[in-house]
This record gives sequence, C-alpha cells and structure tokens, in this order.
Amino acid sequence: MPLELPLVAPGDPGSELTAGQDGGAIVRRSVLPGGLRVISEHVPGLRSATIGAWVPVGSRDERDGHFGSTHFLEHLLFKGTPRRSAFDIAEAFDAVGGEANASTGKESTCYHARVLDSDLPMAVDVIMDMVTSALIDPAELEMERGVILEELAMNDDDPGDVVHEQFAAAVLGEHALGRPIGGTPDTIRAVPREAVVDHYREHYRPGTLVVAAAGGVDHDALVAQVSAAVAAGGWSAPEDALPVARREWDGTEAQPEGVPSLGTELTVHRATEQAHLIIGGTGITATDPRRFAMSVLSAVLGGGMSSRLFQEIREKRGLAYSTYCFAQGHADTGIFGLYAGCAPSKVEEVGKLLVAELERMATELISPAELSRATGQLAGGLVLGMEDTGARMSRLGKAELVLGEVASVSEQLDRIRSVTAEEVRELAQSLVARPRSRVLVGPAQV
Repeated sequence: MPLELPLVAPGDPGSELTAGQDGGAIVRRSVLPGGLRVISEHVPGLRSATIGAWVPVGSRDERDGHFGSTHFLEHLLFKGTPRRSAFDIAEAFDAVGGEANASTGKESTCYHARVLDSDLPMAVDVIMDMVTSALIDPAELEMERGVILEELAMNDDDPGDVVHEQFAAAVLGEHALGRPIGGTPDTIRAVPREAVVDHYREHYRPGTLVVAAAGGVDHDALVAQVSAAVAAGGWSAPEDALPVARREWDGTEAQPEGVPSLGTELTVHRATEQAHLIIGGTGITATDPRRFAMSVLSAVLGGGMSSRLFQEIREKRGLAYSTYCFAQGHADTGIFGLYAGCAPSKVEEVGKLLVAELERMATELISPAELSRATGQLAGGLVLGMEDTGARMSRLGKAELVLGEVASVSEQLDRIRSVTAEEVRELAQSLVARPRSRVLVGPAQV
C-alpha cells in the first residue's frame, strides 16, 4: 500500500513515518515544529543527493498588485541573505561541482540543488538560508526586473512557448491558472518591492515549507540541519502548528469559476516559417484517479514515434516534424492539448487529423498491442527516471504537496498496468465532449 502522508502536528501519530521502497530504498518523513515537513528517500549505493525546498505557492496564488511576485522571488532568493552574497551562493555550488536552480509553477515553487552526498549539508544550509532569510535588496530587485523582462522577451521570441502559453490562457480564461507563470512585461514593470516582500512573508513560513531530498541522504542528519536552519533564519515555529492544507478537489468535473464554458479560437501572428497549432480543452486534475488512464491515452495518441499522431501526420503524410499530445493537471482542473508544427498551407489539414485521431480514441477501443506498448513505454520511462536523484526528489515533493501519498515504483507500475482499453475510451469520450479551443501561432497568411 502507498505511504499515506497525513497533515498532523509534531508528535501526533503519523508525524514520523518510514516505508521501504524498491531496491532497498527507504522513505522517511518527519513533521517538525511549525508544521514544516521533511521527507527523504535514502537510496543505497548512490554518491549524489538532490535537495529541494518546496513552497505551495505559484502564479495562481497572486492577488491584485502582486502579479509576477512568485517568479520574482524565484530570482531574488539567489541574490543574497545576511550571511551570503549572490556570489557566495553561486560559488558554494560551483566549488563542489554541484548544480543549483529553481522553478516556478502555477501551484508551487521549488529551490533545488544536486551535489555529492558529502556536500549535502552545505547544500541544505545554503538553500535553507535563501528560503528563510532572503534580503530582497531594492537594488538587486531593480536589476533583476530587467533580467526577468529579458527572459520574457526571449520566451516571446519562441513561437512554441507562445502557443502553449496562449493555449492555457484560452482554455482557462479568467481563472487564476490562465495567467502566465512568469508574469507579463506590464506586471513585472508594475509590481513594487513592497508587494514582493509581502508575498514572501505571507507564503514562506514553516507550515507551507516541504524539504525533500533523495539519494545518499541520512534522514536524521537532514532533519537536524533543517531545524538548525529554521532557527538561524528566525522563523517562528510553534510546536503544535499543523502544515497548511493541500489544495482540494471536490471529485466532480464541474469547471471552476472563470473557466470558459465555450471554446476559443485565437490566431497570433509571428514572422515564422512554421505554423504552431494546438487544439484541445480542459483535462483532469492532478489527483483524479483517471490520471493513469490519461498517461496511457497520451502515450497511444501522441507519446512517441509509434503513437497515432506521429504515424498519421508525420510518417504517413509528411505534414509535420513534431506532433504530440500533452496533459497537465492542477488542483481543480487541467488542460489537454494536441500539438503540431507544420507549413502554414497545411494547417487546416493537420488540424482535422489531430481532431480525428482524438475522436477515434473516443469511439474505438485501442488495440491490445497499443495498450501493451503504451504501458511498457510508461513503465520504462518511470523506472529509468528513478535513476536520477532529481526525479526522486521531485516525486517526494509532489507526493507531499499534491497527492498525500508516496507510492513505490512497483505500486505505480501496477496502477499503470491495470488500466483497461475501456477506461481509455471513456476518458477520451469525456475529453471530446468538452469545449474545444484552437490556438495558432504563425505568419500572417495562416
């Protein structure tokens, strides 16, 4: 059975958990004073480790006047603390051949580092110092404002990025999930330092923080290091405080307020040689029990060189170099899309083929060979991914913030292999019945 992760106070049943994993790995989880959670996976024989500090705040959590603050903080936490300059932070990881970075999503932010196991105490100290004690210096903020504007400009020059961002906005509409993760040039220019500081103080605290680590990790030592770092950062950590609640889903397919009830068509003109097309709509949530069926559906429809989209659009007709499908689940909704990049003159033909293949999934059962190939592809990808400590760390962070359970690789494989062709068809029928949006990025003649 998966390891359940209850949200309890330190000392309560469930605040200290241990579970064996495949290959002799051990997952341990502790709830510390203030509700801070530490979860680790010790993998025998590994000489590397990845540490991640997760905060359940993303672009959807920004309110008026704070838009862009989450992405701003991702940059600013690397710009110095009372103990370290920005150069000190960079030098600490470079000096040991390590890697440090961060990522902002629509529902969470993670600051992570990968180092040798012997250097993990340093990585924990630096990452926790950044998270608990960021200066958010006014001069550094203004400097980084320009850097972020350049980042947004770079993304806007990539039509692939543009079509995905515009598709999410078209499908999710006025819902907070429809906003771009990085903000817009206007919001980045407008957000004041006071708003960024308020956002930091509101969301970065013990009850929201999850520290996940995987690889050559000693859990007891990790807990001691995190506890010391929280104290050094001056965070208040009441003994009986609970972790913040996870985002909830009511189990229905009712769309949240702000998500359009009708599909949208949008064309964005760019001076490109190719047209970039996405057709789709809402998907399923991150915790929907059908997420394993969604993985199989995606693999059969557009998950590799043997997938239906690749074979029909590229191999048989030569209409595109790249075509695939994708799904992204959030707490209360999700998106599902079919993508192809093709010559502007072929957009209509390719669009019809994308829709036809999805609709065929909804009317015909996939073959036993396709089902076997898809589950084999997913199983191989899952196991190969677990060779990387970063993937293992991310699995723990998602388990703690989103799923509320840690399933072993064997348990996940069993769930994938239990998916039936009928479950895939039923899910496809649900997707086909939803409002459908079409977003196109390309030259003016499309």
